[in-house]
Amino acid sequence: MNELGPTFGGSRSGMTLRQIEVVRAIMITGTIAGAAELLRVSAPGISRLMKYTERSLNLRLFERRHGRYVPTPEAQDIFEQINGVYKKVDDLHFTLSRIERGAGIELKIGSVPSISHVMVPRAIERLRAQHPDLRLDINILKIEEAVDYILLGKGELAVMSYKLDHPGMDFLPLARGKLVCIVPENHPLAEKSVVSARDMVRFPMIGIEPTDPYGRIMCDLFERESLAFDLIIKARFGTTVCALVKAGLGIAIIDEFTVAHGSMPGIRILPIAEETPFQTYVAVKTDRALSRYAENFVRLLRGEMQAWASRSSGT
Repeated sequence: MNELGPTFGGSRSGMTLRQIEVVRAIMITGTIAGAAELLRVSAPGISRLMKYTERSLNLRLFERRHGRYVPTPEAQDIFEQINGVYKKVDDLHFTLSRIERGAGIELKIGSVPSISHVMVPRAIERLRAQHPDLRLDINILKIEEAVDYILLGKGELAVMSYKLDHPGMDFLPLARGKLVCIVPENHPLAEKSVVSARDMVRFPMIGIEPTDPYGRIMCDLFERESLAFDLIIKARFGTTVCALVKAGLGIAIIDEFTVAHGSMPGIRILPIAEETPFQTYVAVKTDRALSRYAENFVRLLRGEMQAWASRSSGT
């Protein structure tokens, strides 16, 4: 009987789940051999457990007619209860399947623009493949908007370019990245494989506000070299900066995730010789557990970003 799994106790007043399973299989197929095939076990094992069950209950469950097992009138109530158990199991499986697909669920996430342009959509594509019925509400946030977004419960998480010091928020590391230089395709720097701070200061620059996290890294880069740079146009979002560079209005220093996977045709992306590292995060509310969908999104986004950062650095 080991192949059928344990039979817990064999009390006269009850049936184990395995006994219920075997009795139902005989009901469905009408034969011991059919029940054994349905449950993928041996026929002798089915026969032994069925007889043991009848002895335990002191009740004959089946009678043989023309080679088939027919439920006895005395066992009809038992069979109705067994079918009720399986109906509830089927309902449970259906509910679990809906949860797996994400049916009736809406995941609300926020992201700073630099990561929302390429990386967030790629992670969402993979997330929807896992949970095809999941609905999403994606908000593009300024950094200063992220605190209210999380603390007021407008969304489960916010993808951030840096972390804040806030007692109500936790910051989960995503990936490390670096800044790159972007130039028009016909620019004098376009033929270089790597550019330095001294190369870049020779040209008018378009840039993100120096108070922005990436803007501060850019300013630090030139300050370390004691170089003055000419920021002729300031723009808030990386996609706007890229469009201005493509139009030939200057060069720019921008985070590598904004321009990942060739998302900005018409510009050349050049590594910067100096170190310009930064760390990205996911902000969550301290006292709130993430849903399985949010956890999966974070895992997929982290994987996308780390893979790109590794690829762009040649490691």
